[in-house]
Parts: sequence; C-alpha cells; structure tokens
Amino acid sequence: MAEKKELIAYCGLYCGDCVGYQGKVADLARDLRKELRAAKFAKTAEGLSAVPFFEVFKNYGQCYEVLGALVKFRCKKSCRGGGGPPFCEMRKCCQKKGIQGCWQCGEFETCVKLDFLKPIHGDAHIKNLRTLKKKGIDAFLVGTKYW
Repeated sequence: MAEKKELIAYCGLYCGDCVGYQGKVADLARDLRKELRAAKFAKTAEGLSAVPFFEVFKNYGQCYEVLGALVKFRCKKSCRGGGGPPFCEMRKCCQKKGIQGCWQCGEFETCVKLDFLKPIHGDAHIKNLRTLKKKGIDAFLVGTKYW
C-alpha cells in the first residue's frame, strides 16, 4: 500500500494510470522505430509518397520523429520520487508548504498552478483532490480515480 501512496501526485492525479509511468507506449514506439529502421522504411515511404493513394507518406519523417518523442515520454519515477515535469509548480508549492498534496491546501479549487492540467485532464485532478480531501488517501486508492 505504501508504494501505491507514492503514486499519488501532488496535483491529485495517479501516476500509476499515466502512460508515461506505465512505459508501454514508450516501449511500443521504440520497437516500432527499430522495425522501421530494419525495414529501411524511410526509403519505402519516400517512394510511396509519389503515389496519390499513399501521398500521406510524405509525412513519414515527422511520424518517425513523433515516435522518438514517445520513446522519451517515460517517467521512471513517480511525481513524489522526482519524476514528471521538472517545472511542476504544485510539487514545489506543496513541498514549500510541507503538505502531502494540493488536497491539504484550502485554495486548490481556485489555484492557477493547476490550470496547465486542464487541456489534458479536464477537471479530473480537481475531482481526485476533492475525493482525497473528503475521504482520505486509503479510500482514494481503492476507489475510482479520474484521469
């Protein structure tokens, strides 16, 4: 249970649900890049892109680059262990205040530090923070977590 508690990020998200922490997407992207290199697919894509039906292959270079970014999209550590974005304002704020997470702060509902999560997570982190505040960590771990 202690390990699971370490996966609760300061912002209320759960690192164990994150594709970056799980690593499967990064592994698949790495393996696909390896297969594409072995097949010398860049040359194939270049040739196919001249055919109208396959013209989308003109973007192959960008695709390969995105796969490379997905390989790097991996957190080997949870947020509490130093993983996640190095610029995380919530981590710095919580550590400065000496609290376990934003749920222990009376301002989390209106905190602008959490705004950068909205485009990706909507209000999932706020829902999780409310649960953590109301029911506590143990109940949060066995209940529904929003992502």
